[in-house]
Amino acid sequence: MKVNIKKISEKTGFSPATVSNALNHKRGVNKDTAAEILKTAKEMGYVMESGITKIKLVIYRDRGLIVGDTPFFSLVVDGFEKACREAGYEMVLFYLDRRAEDYEKQVDNLLLDSSTAIVLYGSELSDEEAAVFRKAQMPFLMLDYWNHDMSFNGVFINNADAARMAGEYLVKKGHTKIGYLKGKYRIKAFGSRAVGLQIALQKHGLELAPEYIVNLAVTMEEAYQDMLEYLKKDPELPTAFFADNDNLALGAMQALKETGFRVPEDVSIIGFDDLPFCEIAVPRLTSLRVPKQEMGRLAVREIVEMIRGRIDMKTKIQICTEFMERDSVCNRNNINFKER
Repeated sequence: MKVNIKKISEKTGFSPATVSNALNHKRGVNKDTAAEILKTAKEMGYVMESGITKIKLVIYRDRGLIVGDTPFFSLVVDGFEKACREAGYEMVLFYLDRRAEDYEKQVDNLLLDSSTAIVLYGSELSDEEAAVFRKAQMPFLMLDYWNHDMSFNGVFINNADAARMAGEYLVKKGHTKIGYLKGKYRIKAFGSRAVGLQIALQKHGLELAPEYIVNLAVTMEEAYQDMLEYLKKDPELPTAFFADNDNLALGAMQALKETGFRVPEDVSIIGFDDLPFCEIAVPRLTSLRVPKQEMGRLAVREIVEMIRGRIDMKTKIQICTEFMERDSVCNRNNINFKER
């Protein structure tokens, strides 16, 4: 027998109007009441008008160097899962590895499944690979990736503006020789951060000198090893570095300290993401905090709106970062620094 709003009303004891409002996520319904109604509807086999009851979070991996078992990733997924549950949808986690032999078949199967909506976590996605997903017919959203041809709905970090903020901060603190800890594995987010840093420097008549760009692996341990090798050459160092992410910043900072440099007195460092390690590092790492759980929640909110037909145009939502000022940047204004 088909389950309808009247039957859910009889089962829960709430009025048909309240049940309808809860199922359509309208304001004015008590949170606990809405949760009970959604739970009962799911147990009774009620199907939303779109027929979609699941949201699939597809984790795209190219090399697996950015997306993996990290605090950043796990917090995004945690926020995503909670938001799905609250909205009455089942979350399905699916890993899509570009290196798999049956990769193309997996993609085809994904895009043929009309019973689910898809959120593609595309941190490691290239523009060439993204083109494959343009043929998706179900509600489809990109997370942590943006294509400038505006072919996808997307939720992603405001990378360029965040990095520009970091550059401005370093200049304000009296730094004129500013370097860049550049991830060897390039993703679109890193490219945007590099652009933001350069914009900040150019604004103040400064430039990102090639000799101040240090290429490091993107894992913390490998970044540490790469920085040690770099420092063995006794290079001229800037007074401050902006890093593509916290892994690079923390790895480089450890190498600098072991080589005899003082952080932040000799070399200041700013990271990106604000991983939990930043707060316990010595010195504590200044970083740009990405609201990770909220990022996952926002992706769910947007895909749910698409499922319900409330978004009929392409949209992009940029998530702003929060600047977390700690101890890894010194103020060079009005201070007499002792030369090493």
